[in-house]
Amino acid sequence: MKRSKKGQRIFAQKSSYDSDSSYLTVAASKKVLVPGGQGDASSSLTDQLEGPSTISDDPKVIHDVDSEEMKDNEKVEVEEQESVPYALANNDEEFHAKEPPIPLHRKVSTAKSEAKPRSIPPPGAGKRIYEIDPTLLGFREHIDYRYARYKRMREEIDKYEGGLEAFSRGYEKFGFTHSEKGITYREWAPGAKSAALIGDFNNWNPNADIMTRNEFGIWEIFLPNNVDGSPPILHGSRVKIHMETPSGIKDSIPAWIKFSVQAPGEIPYNGIYYDPPEEEKYVFKHRQPKRPKSLRIYESHVGMSSMEPIINTYANFRDDVLPRIKRLGYNAVQIMAIQEHSYYASFGYHVTNFFAPSSRFGTPDDLKSLIDRAHELGLLVLMDIVHSHASNNVLDGLNMFDGTDAHYFHSGSKGHHWMWDSRLFNYGSWEVLRFLLSNARWWLEEYKFDGFRFDGVTSMMYTHHGLQVTFTGNYNEYFGYATDVDAVVYLMLVNDMIHGLYPEAVTIGEDVSGMPTFCLPVQDGGVGFDYRLQMAIADKWIELLKKRDEDWKIGDIIHTLTNRRWLEKCVAYAESHDQALVGDKTIAFWLMDKDMYEFMALDRPSTALIDRGIALHKMIRLITMGLGGEGYLNFMGNEFGHPEWIDFPRGDQCLPNGMVIPGNGNSYDKCRRRFDLGDADYLRYRGMQEFDQAMQHLEAKYGFMTSEHQYISRKNEGDRMIVFERGNLVFVFNFHWNKSYFDYRVGCLKPGKYKIVLDSDDPLFGGFNRLDHNAEYFSAEGWYDDRPRSFLVYAPSRTAVVYALVEDESKPVGKSEPVENFETVEEAEPVEESEPLDC
Repeated sequence: MKRSKKGQRIFAQKSSYDSDSSYLTVAASKKVLVPGGQGDASSSLTDQLEGPSTISDDPKVIHDVDSEEMKDNEKVEVEEQESVPYALANNDEEFHAKEPPIPLHRKVSTAKSEAKPRSIPPPGAGKRIYEIDPTLLGFREHIDYRYARYKRMREEIDKYEGGLEAFSRGYEKFGFTHSEKGITYREWAPGAKSAALIGDFNNWNPNADIMTRNEFGIWEIFLPNNVDGSPPILHGSRVKIHMETPSGIKDSIPAWIKFSVQAPGEIPYNGIYYDPPEEEKYVFKHRQPKRPKSLRIYESHVGMSSMEPIINTYANFRDDVLPRIKRLGYNAVQIMAIQEHSYYASFGYHVTNFFAPSSRFGTPDDLKSLIDRAHELGLLVLMDIVHSHASNNVLDGLNMFDGTDAHYFHSGSKGHHWMWDSRLFNYGSWEVLRFLLSNARWWLEEYKFDGFRFDGVTSMMYTHHGLQVTFTGNYNEYFGYATDVDAVVYLMLVNDMIHGLYPEAVTIGEDVSGMPTFCLPVQDGGVGFDYRLQMAIADKWIELLKKRDEDWKIGDIIHTLTNRRWLEKCVAYAESHDQALVGDKTIAFWLMDKDMYEFMALDRPSTALIDRGIALHKMIRLITMGLGGEGYLNFMGNEFGHPEWIDFPRGDQCLPNGMVIPGNGNSYDKCRRRFDLGDADYLRYRGMQEFDQAMQHLEAKYGFMTSEHQYISRKNEGDRMIVFERGNLVFVFNFHWNKSYFDYRVGCLKPGKYKIVLDSDDPLFGGFNRLDHNAEYFSAEGWYDDRPRSFLVYAPSRTAVVYALVEDESKPVGKSEPVENFETVEEAEPVEESEPLDC
């Protein structure tokens, strides 16, 4: 495969200043993050909940709403705040370092004009959630308090910042901004005693460009253009901020830096002033696709997307992987590890530079080219964004940025995640809100991402972070002192901002707790996400795969797949990146284990373990997509049962107690994807991949995930049979290990002729060809399994078969006519008719 070398660390070079001097230089953290950042519950519910964390002691932080008890019909009173929050000046001229600082307490006006003015609707009443779920009325005091806090924050932002739209443009004022006259650099670092801008442009002289500080802790400097009109800092040159702090002298990468790189042979990263000439900037050529009715997401990681043991590039992912995703039938690609992270093995979850795309894979313009190509193919591009925590790396990241423990984060133990070894944001801080809201907008505005998968939301929403807590569904677990109201208000604000300014954008929250109202609009009183990741499904499959087939409970499977809140959409998955990591097992490995290494070639006899594994792998994926939610997610490679786990290059790790955790010799062998296995027509992996492609195209044609008609008519423990309707399709699953059923009656809603449109037993999918795809199935009148009609089928053991009315007829996807023209598959309209969900 041809590999592009474009844009790999193009600015990396040896530093001209001594990084080993008396400046504070703390080595980058080498501790491994628990991947996924989901805050999985693992033990019993805590007996006591921590005290409220919603009252801020810091006078710089917005005051809380009055904490008096609020009755159902009582109007929430909000007292005026005495202290003035941080705010940017209503001033568009550039500031020279010698000029006196301007108080930052006036409303903002931005110089950048919008062709189409955008606005964010004002808050609604926030009461509709009680109509949707009357049970919430019992917790109205907490929920109304939460909504009052959100409204108060919106009012404060309107008052001091000119609204949420202006507030979320912090990147136009902070960091580096370039005008016709020169470059202005601003940084919020209230703990610093002095600050200077250093870099290649001034030979790293800490006395050359001294910054000035205003009363709100914002440092700034204006560098005028050179005499010849050239910019004072050249594109691609290295920059840092030199500060005297309570912890000593340190040089930090600017918090709002847009690009940072690690020079070969060096440990620290360098901030890069990234501002290419207009003629070199990437110009988007293709419109962003409209949001599809149902999401079929291909979760991916650019760096490990090569078939070779290397770090792959944005350019190669664009050219090699995106067409594969389109051909498979997915309509969205979710990309992990975009935000810069100094420790590769963190899987991108220990972010050091929030506004900078990872330099390991190429340049910012390379990333834009990737996204533009995806849009050309009609694919949404979702970013796996991390706002739940930050790297504890002092040298390259935000930790101790101004020399204090409580800058962007909570101080003390409250600001440290003991399991992830990372820092926790203070969502009640004005400048933290500006930073994170602006960060979300930056990726949508500058890079044209189509939305986000927010990582670790469970950890954000609770003071216990979901650790050592079992969520049982009791509403007391969601609405009480254990809830971090500041964090929930931030999530409401960011969803408000995203959906107000970018109505087509998608937000997905990774929440294992099942927080009620999570996926209801903010104006109705909800948290505002479009989808929740249905994380319990993957855990259930792993739980079942540890048991014998005879011990599986059909009702347990159905309950897990359908246990979601009314009107709150979910993205289902059988396995994500979490299940593929070293220390865990993929579904394919649970099913087939070491047999995958010896018996996947078609010219060799199979084994019972391989036959079982391939059959169940297909069934598990299809029933997850069929019943699990309104969206579906697959991690790259799992579509063909990738035989290897994921293990990022790691060196030996020395723990404080002296123990040494062995690494893997910094090997990239398990940090790649063997797509060639899925493409090889002489391997059984090919059949598993063909089935995944057929499954995606079936959903594209019929739109069954978003159909309002869903009815489960049979869940027979003895027969191991599951029958359900989704849209005009009838799904028939036989999970029995050795029993096949002739003339098995299945219920249906509509009269007429049915035909097979997907058959997991098709030889193309590695099946045994036990069904005739030319057979026709006619419905008979009369109630059966609570359905007005029924028809007879042959249900072979360990198969999943989908039947469709002839009026929606499509030839079976398989040996008769495999799907090839992937460009022409159209999304189906959801079926209007609604039936109750029978679980």
